[in-house]
Amino acid sequence: TRLIPSDFIAPAKTQNPIRDGLHHEILLANFLAQPEALMKGKTSAEAEAELRKSNVTEDELKKILPHKVFLGNKPTNSILVDKITPFTLGALIAMYEHKIFTQGIIWGINSFDQWGVELGKQLAKLIQPELKGKDPVSSHDSSTNGLINFIKKYN
Repeated sequence: TRLIPSDFIAPAKTQNPIRDGLHHEILLANFLAQPEALMKGKTSAEAEAELRKSNVTEDELKKILPHKVFLGNKPTNSILVDKITPFTLGALIAMYEHKIFTQGIIWGINSFDQWGVELGKQLAKLIQPELKGKDPVSSHDSSTNGLINFIKKYN
């Protein structure tokens, strides 16, 4: 598999304190655990010891073991914001836009004028008139039809 850096983003404060904040606490624990797991990884010996503790058969161990092993040293960023607000969401979007712009400068490309978006622009010209009215659309793939019809239902 390719090395793909990952960003993890979480709000420190919840806006929906379900079960006295337990749900958010679980989400934050996972937010913190995943980058650590990607950093550490799990060796074959660690995975095997874990499986043997759970009393799996030798046959099951042989089948499961390769799926439990993964290299660590996977790059991640953990971005923690106070809470999700229009301001923090805008700041995150601006940060990613700046990152893409800077990478484009370094790599000598215009990150915001790629030929790959041309097809999308052509399709957008076909889709825009279909957003008017209430009649269901069926002229696209099932995913695009579903999304267009969902938008039409709520507009």
